[in-house]
Amino acid sequence: MASKNSSTFSVLGSDLAITGNIKASADLHIDGNVEGDIACTSLVQGETSKVIGAVEAESARLAGTVEGSISARELVILKSAKITGDVFYDALTIEQGAQVEGRFAHRDPKKNAPSAGNPIPEGKAKPELQLAN
Repeated sequence: MASKNSSTFSVLGSDLAITGNIKASADLHIDGNVEGDIACTSLVQGETSKVIGAVEAESARLAGTVEGSISARELVILKSAKITGDVFYDALTIEQGAQVEGRFAHRDPKKNAPSAGNPIPEGKAKPELQLAN
């Protein structure tokens, strides 16, 4: 029996182009193009997808293009990903071959985590990365 709190899964296919912000309490899979900010519980981005805007999620698995800042508790950047923007994370995995133009900053759980729209204070970026093959 499914509980009331069971999560749903939404898919935006490769034939979709959306202009506007997306806010979802569900898990989201995007293969199309989005021009706007995305806030969701879990984001999976396909290789052909392009997002122009900030991404905020509990967990994100990115394989396409993102032009904007990213804030996620658990972030996986796959080798096909092309990221342009600052990255805020609690746990980070980057596959060899991924392209990232921006700064990385570990979110401080003791303070309010910076939102994807806030810049990283100077000297706070951490170069430590976990690379996956």
